Amino acid sequence: MTHSGIPLSRRELVQAGSLGLVGLSLPRLLQADTPSIQPRAKSCILFFMEGGPAHQDLWDMKPDAPVEYRGEFKPIASTFTGVPVCEHLPLLSKQMHRFALIRSVHHKINDHNAGAYYMLTGREPIKAGGLIVAPEPDNFPPYGSVLAQLRPIDKALPPFVHLPDLMFNNGSNLPGQNAGFLGGAFDPLVAGDPSAKNYRLPGLSFQRGMNQGRLQQRRELLAEVNRSAAGGLAAPRMQKFQEQAFDLLSSSAADHAFQLSGESPQTRERYGLPDREDRSVEARKFGGLPHLGQCMLTARRLIEAGVRLVTVCTGRRIDQSWDTHREHFPLLKRSLLPYTDRAFSALLEDLGERGMLDETLVVAMGEFGRTPRMGQITSGAGATPAGRDHWPYCYSVLMAGAGIKPGTLHGASDQYAAYPALDPCTPEDIAATIYHILGIAPETRIYDQLNRPHSVALGDPITNILA
Repeated sequence: MTHSGIPLSRRELVQAGSLGLVGLSLPRLLQADTPSIQPRAKSCILFFMEGGPAHQDLWDMKPDAPVEYRGEFKPIASTFTGVPVCEHLPLLSKQMHRFALIRSVHHKINDHNAGAYYMLTGREPIKAGGLIVAPEPDNFPPYGSVLAQLRPIDKALPPFVHLPDLMFNNGSNLPGQNAGFLGGAFDPLVAGDPSAKNYRLPGLSFQRGMNQGRLQQRRELLAEVNRSAAGGLAAPRMQKFQEQAFDLLSSSAADHAFQLSGESPQTRERYGLPDREDRSVEARKFGGLPHLGQCMLTARRLIEAGVRLVTVCTGRRIDQSWDTHREHFPLLKRSLLPYTDRAFSALLEDLGERGMLDETLVVAMGEFGRTPRMGQITSGAGATPAGRDHWPYCYSVLMAGAGIKPGTLHGASDQYAAYPALDPCTPEDIAATIYHILGIAPETRIYDQLNRPHSVALGDPITNILA
């Protein structure tokens, strides 16, 4: 007999039957038997390039392909032997030796929202025959929420932080950002834009007349009310929220971690200072990514303080910034790559100099790639001859840092960067790899609202990129 792919011995079946009499169910028995893995990384920074970055124009270039496939960008040498990158990534080209590059990720989901859910959770975004395109209470949780539950931190810090905003498309937040069936206690702290003038962490500033002494008095009073209600058993989930809020409000460590005033002007400039205060123009209208550098710097500070996972994205204002259906090359050249090159390269170099890459996993990915041929139409979004449309059939994921063997390739795309030509892998495999590096076996069980067990990942770790 098997349960969720794990074989059970006769002894385990007997134990399951007897333990059930005293309230220990089979799912809990299986959880107790989950094998442990020595974590290679304590924490993770996930750079999510929502909209779908064009792999063939960034780090899987095809200079010998016909012009309608290879595009107009020229490759330049990088520190990753044999792996050229786009000419508009000169700073990142000097950090490429730190990466493992996975060039054969593929799936069949052509929708932004559903594709993002797939990559952020490792779960196929299909329910009742339809795509999962919006947050739902029974959605599978993302990496940060799972880490928050299975690898809690003992500091008054949020274990899971999202910078700057929740991603949004077609009338809803993208699914796969909130904790789904794990519940709101494991949602990310959405921290806002730290590059904004007079930035303060949302919701964690004292109102007029409030101070630490009064806050502690209120905390003690609320604790007494909770103890009195229904014998102390009322609303345990709400009590957990309350404790988290009080811990954050009373924590100088949390406030300090988010304050970039603790960094030198040189460091802040190294990551990229915002070049405009008006953020009303989105990236796909050449408004750039002025927030990205300071978000990356904040991510480094948060990981340094002990946060488990930080997601950095381009944000709600930008609206799928890497979705370059039109003016593909001008947008990359002027609006996307200059900010990404500076911010992402600074993050890698800074982590390396501080010794933090020895315990931090860095991942860069989107929900899919872009079409091999310019002007090829695969969606109803209105691609033009000067654009690349959605393409989930082959794209790249980059990983660096703890647990990763630097300078390694996994898989390959064909001559047009259209389909995997070698060692194809899936979002499920990416999820299994991330969890494995973070010390969580893919078969580790988490439980939904009905106490049903779910393995955290359904794929296999990509072992040849592991250190």
